[in-house]
Amino acid sequence: MTKDQLYNELNYVNHSREKRLHYANYIIENPDLLPELLEILFMVNDNISCRAAWVLEFVCGENLEMLLPYLDVFTENIHKVHLDPAVRPIAKICEHVAKAYYSKEQNTLKQTLKAKHKERIIETCFDYMINDEKIAPKAYSMNTLYLFGKDVEWIHPELALILERDFQMQSSGFKARAKHILKKIKK
Repeated sequence: MTKDQLYNELNYVNHSREKRLHYANYIIENPDLLPELLEILFMVNDNISCRAAWVLEFVCGENLEMLLPYLDVFTENIHKVHLDPAVRPIAKICEHVAKAYYSKEQNTLKQTLKAKHKERIIETCFDYMINDEKIAPKAYSMNTLYLFGKDVEWIHPELALILERDFQMQSSGFKARAKHILKKIKK
């Protein structure tokens, strides 16, 4: 399948879990399509890029290791993603990466994730926290930043500052997650 064919196929992806999973499994079965999926994802002004983000989120949820050869491409471009429907899956993928990195189980990501990848993810997550994003990307970003803050000492104080500053102006979902993260930071 060519990039153009994949692009056309992504027209059939919708919000349903069934469709996202169907196309994610197709990518997992055809890993040579992952670079094309990433290329489409980073066509950030095109609405089809959002559908590519949805599929990539499910691919990473099923098989995060598929992303490892493309961590440079992924982390170099995530800050460019700006359409709301694409921001949430990017934030979720960043959380998947952080959770895998801090997992007690051995995995390849722990050897593959470099400082530059972490820095780019941290920067993007802080952008999501301070920009006018919806609750889901902020929630995923909070957790990602909390996890990376275990090794990077300046993250927790900065994150706590943002959470406390924005607390009163945010939704009840944000407040619940923020309370949880602040409690963990203060331990």
